[in-house]
Amino acid sequence: MKAHALTATHWGLYQIDGSGPEARLAPCALDPAPSPIGLDMVRAVQSEQRVRRPAVRRSWLDAGIGAHPDRRGSDAFVEIPWDEALDLAAQALRSTIDRHGNEAVFGGSYGWASAGRFHHAQSQVHRFLNMLGGYVRHTDSYSLGAARVLMPHIVAPMDELNVQHTSWNVLAEHTRLFITFGGVPWKNAQVTPGGVGEHAVPGALAEMRRRGVRFVNISPVASDIDTGGPVEWIPIRPNTDAALLIGMAHTLLNETLLDHGFLQSHCVGFDRFAAYLQGRPDGVVKDARWAGQITGVPATCIEALARAAAAQRTTINMAWSLQRAHHGEQPFWALVTVAAMLGQIGLPGGGFGVGYGATNMIGNANPRFSGPTLPQGDNPVKAFIPVARLADMLEQPGQPFDYNGQRHHYPEIHLVYWAGGNPFHHHQNLSRLMQAWRRPRHVIVHEQFWTATAKLADLVLPATTTLERSDIAYASRERYMVAMRRVLAPVGEARDDYQIFQSLARRLGVEQAFTEGRTAEQWLQHLYGDCIGRAGKAGVQLPSFENFWATGVIDLAQPEQGVVMLEAFRQDPGAHPLKTPSGRIEIYSDRIAGFGYADCPGHACWLEPVEWAGAPLAQKYPLHLLSDQPATKLHSQLDHGSFSAAAKVHGREPLQMNRRDAAARGLRDGQLVRVFNGRGACLAALRCSDQIAQGAVKLSTGAWFDPAGVDTPLLDKHGNPNALTLDLGASRLSQGCSAQTCLVEVVAWDGPAPDVTAFKLPPFTTLETTP
Repeated sequence: MKAHALTATHWGLYQIDGSGPEARLAPCALDPAPSPIGLDMVRAVQSEQRVRRPAVRRSWLDAGIGAHPDRRGSDAFVEIPWDEALDLAAQALRSTIDRHGNEAVFGGSYGWASAGRFHHAQSQVHRFLNMLGGYVRHTDSYSLGAARVLMPHIVAPMDELNVQHTSWNVLAEHTRLFITFGGVPWKNAQVTPGGVGEHAVPGALAEMRRRGVRFVNISPVASDIDTGGPVEWIPIRPNTDAALLIGMAHTLLNETLLDHGFLQSHCVGFDRFAAYLQGRPDGVVKDARWAGQITGVPATCIEALARAAAAQRTTINMAWSLQRAHHGEQPFWALVTVAAMLGQIGLPGGGFGVGYGATNMIGNANPRFSGPTLPQGDNPVKAFIPVARLADMLEQPGQPFDYNGQRHHYPEIHLVYWAGGNPFHHHQNLSRLMQAWRRPRHVIVHEQFWTATAKLADLVLPATTTLERSDIAYASRERYMVAMRRVLAPVGEARDDYQIFQSLARRLGVEQAFTEGRTAEQWLQHLYGDCIGRAGKAGVQLPSFENFWATGVIDLAQPEQGVVMLEAFRQDPGAHPLKTPSGRIEIYSDRIAGFGYADCPGHACWLEPVEWAGAPLAQKYPLHLLSDQPATKLHSQLDHGSFSAAAKVHGREPLQMNRRDAAARGLRDGQLVRVFNGRGACLAALRCSDQIAQGAVKLSTGAWFDPAGVDTPLLDKHGNPNALTLDLGASRLSQGCSAQTCLVEVVAWDGPAPDVTAFKLPPFTTLETTP
């Protein structure tokens, strides 16, 4: 397949039919289960929502840069020439650094940005800011904040676990029971950072089912997994998965179904956890009956599940969403603990998984090596925040916060520079963020579309999309490396992030350091050449760049080989220790216990979510809101496209609710409803279903934020669940995202429905117009 006929996106490879503005994307023959998300991408890229010219907030221009930050979101914009826009951006950066130092600059760019590795906006903005002397960074992710901090203490870093999952082929051959908390959602597995090559999950699950694997899905949502055959669904009360696993653990202990030899040779601290199960510290025995009262799952079911897991080769999987909650560390720790008690960790088809279905990459057996990667340089600024603590940082400069055993302080941010992401999608409690966002003196963004982030900025610089530039698509464990030829000319005056930063670097005296004298095309050749040696060590012989670019795609598939980390550890824990303090699986962690965090003690435990702590709150807002990833887009990317629009109901996101819960409220299918709690409200279209547990509702993320006003109590008109979600750290250990801990109520919307304005352009004016 020739390069000019193929391109890559986060959600897969597509055939390019035609050229120029009339080009279209079609499913790629190399992909057995292509995602429909990108099929309308060409039209979406050319839509009226594009940022076509540099634009500046009117009062920021009239009264001087830094003026009237409180008017973000209400000012009109003025379109200006590129040179003027770049001069303003350079002036804001220079004045901020000169007056307050580099610790006053926050380099945002949290998001998936581009599938291409060179035009990856995070890499570009961080490299640029490092050339200026550094910036305040974020650490971890909204998706895995709690797990990224916890797992290195007890078993291994998440980045290593993600790429070393037991392959689907081995699961199909050896696994007899596959228990999954939160399913294996195909909608999530449509994507991989860096680009999907071959969608594997649907076929893998079908093959496991054909081989006779028994599937058990423990989730408030039945549709989280589709094997093409029977799946046993165990509805569970959200946020209680740790309690269910602890109840299983008690059954394993009480009925002597655990592997004492593995616990003694490969683990530390089980005696402390066993005492907890038996109720020695607090007088509460954590048996299946106890767990049933918390989870809503019958005790007999919990006991039967534990016995079945011990009787055959079992993999227990857990979706990432479970740790996006208050005390989100606990279900992951409980998962590892139960898997260790079963003694199957490191056996073919046994043990645990932390994210089968979270992205397409997990479970693939393709080679693993570091692909083309733009070096970002060194950041001398030591200040950072856990990524989900953005509003805390903006609101509370100088205030302390705990993180992973240390005390830090929030820096005072005067300039936010954001490229390649959308905080008004990812963040929680958007009413709070909207107010905190108006505190810094300067907000500069690179944007492709007029999202809420662009509308709430001071200076908006139009950036190109994946289809408007050449790049290299590669992701570890994905099957193909792809030469991405430019499909379209840039829309309007849009420029590549690299072009923008090169121009700014010239104005700020660091152009040579930033570019190293290379054009974008020369960087592609350099980065490709730089990874040839790394690929070779993984057994992959890459062709020359010229050959790669002419051919357009490299098939990286090769037979499975080698022993993965946990297999080697099982075979000889002395020769292949883990990177934990003990070198073993830490069922009890002395290090974490030594931090003294009441909200994350030294072993897996059940801790009640904060929203449960006051019974009156649960009575006022009796429904648990699940804000999962959408099926029709990647986070909020392409929400304005036709595929996403087709899934909306009268232009709003659908809210899934159990039929009995709807009937109890007098609500009907398709009705416009108001979803609300003490943090805010949003409008959504009701969808009644038997595929969701009573007491839970589901509103997928991704609707572009559409507030009724920036100064009024928050009402999002479009169906964005982050108008409602909790902006609180998962614990003092991780400070991770707690979006999945959220109680709401749902009522009918009375009166006329307000217009959805998420996709309308902001107001524009000219310099000649009196403000």
